Amino acid sequence: MLTVTSLIYYPIKACRGFEVGSAKIERMGLEYDRRMMVVTPQGQFLTQREHPRLALVTPTLQGDQLELSAPGFDTVRLFIQKQGTPVAVNIWKSHGVQAIDQGEEAAKWFSEWLGAPVRLVHLAAGYIRRINEKYAVHADDHTAFADGYPILLASEDSLNDLNARLSTPVPMNRFRPNLVVRGEAPFAEDGWKRIRIGSVELAIVKPCARCVVTTIDKETLERSPEPLRTLSTYRRGPRGVLFGMNAIPLTEGYVTTDMPVEILA
Repeated sequence: MLTVTSLIYYPIKACRGFEVGSAKIERMGLEYDRRMMVVTPQGQFLTQREHPRLALVTPTLQGDQLELSAPGFDTVRLFIQKQGTPVAVNIWKSHGVQAIDQGEEAAKWFSEWLGAPVRLVHLAAGYIRRINEKYAVHADDHTAFADGYPILLASEDSLNDLNARLSTPVPMNRFRPNLVVRGEAPFAEDGWKRIRIGSVELAIVKPCARCVVTTIDKETLERSPEPLRTLSTYRRGPRGVLFGMNAIPLTEGYVTTDMPVEILA
């Protein structure tokens, strides 16, 4: 039986995620997922591609407070600002996205950790960042600071298939999914169009093309050719090397681990 095995949200894009037993799925994705992002002073988004040390940052949410911690570094606590005078930030092809700067203390902490001047921003309350209309189901489908879609789904069965081909297995965190499932043939998710988990229905709209972020060990920051090198031998498509599927929530609701997943189409 196909079931949910993990639910993960990432409060700050490119930083560490949190695995939870239950999560609210909103039209924008998992609640709290990638609502914040580190940017240059000019508003350009940053990821582990440019700053792999982001992978070691643990952002912990406690109500309206954010705690930032990293190995051997002072911890700081901040109040999250969701309203105020917006600044324009850019992420991929989305330009002029409205965000709220999180202040000097957050900027100082991240700048010192990364060794470069940066700012921390939160998506402005009420702002709608629409997804690529080519793959949208509804005109108002939107996401926060995920690369392009509200939810990334991955399969444990597919990861097991990949790891069987590698000399050193890689963990699922290399792929930074939100929703992990188990119980079908490897890469069966390629053919899914729509699934339902409890009251939540999701459209599976596009395979996820993977980048060099998957080659960074999230604990040591060491880089290697894998898993991209092996994936490219049997998972290369017109859009690149594929692992995982991008999904759009069509309804909202709560999902828990061990819930059955129904394939509707």
